[in-house]
Amino acid sequence: MSVTQTKIKDLSMTILLDYYGGLLTDKQRETLQLYYEYDLSLGEISLETGISRQGVLGCIQKSGEHLRQLEQELCLARRTVELTRDIEELEGLIMQADMQNESVMAEIDEKLVEIKTKL
Repeated sequence: MSVTQTKIKDLSMTILLDYYGGLLTDKQRETLQLYYEYDLSLGEISLETGISRQGVLGCIQKSGEHLRQLEQELCLARRTVELTRDIEELEGLIMQADMQNESVMAEIDEKLVEIKTKL
């Protein structure tokens, strides 16, 4: 796995932790935060938490899988990204609408309906 792929993987896990971290135990959340957000090694986390390195690794794997399952079932992070993209597109259309273009206004109406159905 390349450095870029690893950073993207870490970023995606950090996002999932933001959305679903409250559903983890305190120990699971702390371990994932130390690993993904503070970039500590397994050994450093082991010293910090009093868990063996193998226990830390198991916790990271199990907790990460739990977060991925939650996202697969609930899709909150994916939906937020989609809605943010739609809103940015809508903002661009609104800027164009300053010219009183009826076709642009129709596009805005369509985009609003699309966004509302996603909520």
